Amino acid sequence: MSKSLTASKKVMKTYLSELLTEPEPAQNIEKHSAPVLKSAPLKENKDNKSLETLLKKVNEPKPVVVKEAFENINSSIPKTLPISTEKSRANTVSKEQKSYRQGEFQAMFFDVAGLIIAVPLIELGGIHKTDKTNSLMGKPDWFKGVMLYRDEKINVVDTALWVMPEKCDEKLKNSLNYQYIIMLNDSPWGLSAENLVDTVVLKQDEVKWLDSTNKRPWLAGLVKDKMCALLDVSALIQLLDEGSNIYQDK
Repeated sequence: MSKSLTASKKVMKTYLSELLTEPEPAQNIEKHSAPVLKSAPLKENKDNKSLETLLKKVNEPKPVVVKEAFENINSSIPKTLPISTEKSRANTVSKEQKSYRQGEFQAMFFDVAGLIIAVPLIELGGIHKTDKTNSLMGKPDWFKGVMLYRDEKINVVDTALWVMPEKCDEKLKNSLNYQYIIMLNDSPWGLSAENLVDTVVLKQDEVKWLDSTNKRPWLAGLVKDKMCALLDVSALIQLLDEGSNIYQDK
């Protein structure tokens, strides 16, 4: 791995750590720098739904790309917003009401540019192999385009660009090797992932939960021993539907 890529990944990890850490009192800010995220090994649990089982269910791409179909899609979408369909839903359930906030729950961890991100397995809509996307004009940089899988139109998100746009220089973007699309619940949105890491059973006290009023609605909490983000899928879908980035800017 090149020194420049290693340095870029360190910067990105630091950046995510800053997002997940509440600001210190003013007098301490200059004394402490934001900690660098370190990916701890994921513990094995015999009750986990194995990663191998998930991998067997990964959908291979079906390259059926029809030019006219994309032209029809593009002509029907407002210029200021990315694609949205009737499958997308507003965030009507608060963080505290989520089913995985009771007892143990499974989460799948995936990797983006060295960062580990977790998604509750109950909110995982499926996994696809990355295939060609058709880009659309007038959409945010993080919107990679539309990927067709059979009759399904998938809105593909460049996860690194969405999470930390100002940290993604050309070298880092060119180093990304997206292999999977992580579907968010039953919405048309999919996050680009480089690797599927593991599935793990988490206990409630292993997560630093954030309430519904926090300034980062896309974030359900922080998996403590792994220092990684646990996504609030429904809130993330709503932000994507609105064409908003991580800062809720459009």
